[in-house]
Amino acid sequence: MNVFFNVQPPKQALAEILGRLERDLSVETILTNKALDRVTAHDICSPQPLPTFRRSTMDGYAVRAVDTYGASSSLPAYLSLVGEVPMGKKAKVEIESGQAVIIHTGGHLPDSADAVVQIENTQLINEQEVEIFKAVAVGENVIQIGEDIANGDVILPAGHWLRPQDIGGLLSLGIVDVSVAARPRVGIISSGDEVRSPEIAIGPGEVRDINSYTLAAQTIRAGGEPVNYGIVKDDLNILQSVANEAVQETDILVLSAGSSVSARDITATVIGDLGEPGILFHGVAVRPGKPTIGAIVNGKPVFGLPGNPVSAMNLFDLLVIPTIQRLLKCKNPPKRSVVRARVTRNVAGVPGREDHIAGKLVQRDGETWVEPIFGKSNLIFTLVNSDGTLTIPLDSGGLTIGESVEVRLF
Repeated sequence: MNVFFNVQPPKQALAEILGRLERDLSVETILTNKALDRVTAHDICSPQPLPTFRRSTMDGYAVRAVDTYGASSSLPAYLSLVGEVPMGKKAKVEIESGQAVIIHTGGHLPDSADAVVQIENTQLINEQEVEIFKAVAVGENVIQIGEDIANGDVILPAGHWLRPQDIGGLLSLGIVDVSVAARPRVGIISSGDEVRSPEIAIGPGEVRDINSYTLAAQTIRAGGEPVNYGIVKDDLNILQSVANEAVQETDILVLSAGSSVSARDITATVIGDLGEPGILFHGVAVRPGKPTIGAIVNGKPVFGLPGNPVSAMNLFDLLVIPTIQRLLKCKNPPKRSVVRARVTRNVAGVPGREDHIAGKLVQRDGETWVEPIFGKSNLIFTLVNSDGTLTIPLDSGGLTIGESVEVRLF
């Protein structure tokens, strides 16, 4: 095939991929307590109201609110004690006018009571009588039936990324299993005659494989399931064979290395021969990571990322992670935290190119500053020693010292 190089802005490149996705992931049912960071496949409705009974929000005394009206520290109300509500049990004791029962936070409110006086506003005179120093209104310090959630309410919509509080909410309703989208399988192929497995001692001209593991970690964090196809030599026939196998077995395929426009570029050839419609773009107006390939093969997204670790991670973040989340139909994907900081030095930019620069946060005179960390895209410790990245937009000529910028934290 003829190699081409048509650089696109990163947002346009991503839109090219997302606009042609044709796959639906399968649905699986798993235990709710194992569903953290999964995405709901259907709306989840409440099978009951929550709470299912009127409960106290305070330690104190269950009363009839009318019996406390006008009570104050100088003119307290006096109520007779007629019992106590045991925790974890339905209240069996009832009250009449002028009476109260001891109740604890979360306790079942007697049917004849309509409010709770918190213990700080009372004083126990003896075992049979209590002073009330503050009036309460009907419903005060009480959670009503269904106040948290009503029976039949949609509690979590389809496409919801499940967070720790969501797990707790589901289990509070007795929902012990949940239907979720299957994790997209992301095939990862690392190529290069010089690339060796991390456990192997390397010689001159050789490097250890980084991308297989960093991209797999990014896949997991994004909600996907990495499938590592190992290290493939720079041999067209071998790479074609492995890529053809991988594209059949996975939902997304990522090849790292070999995407630069050069005599050794076989990745573009391999991707172009995988299927229709094929390559959509070869080149993204971003640094690092310009020589990136994006394709759709029979409805599946395929990416060719640079072999340099920083470039590969950057473009995976910009293109592959949003693709994983679109396949999951996720409506609330987790976002990287963002802080504002002042840049510690001038940083040049190139109009028409989006620059992503690693940075380390520092505190100066009570303000947060970000120190740009410059390094070539094959230096992984540029990222290891950073707190996040700052971006120089396409239409900007750069950043000036002291300028306030957004830093996306790792």
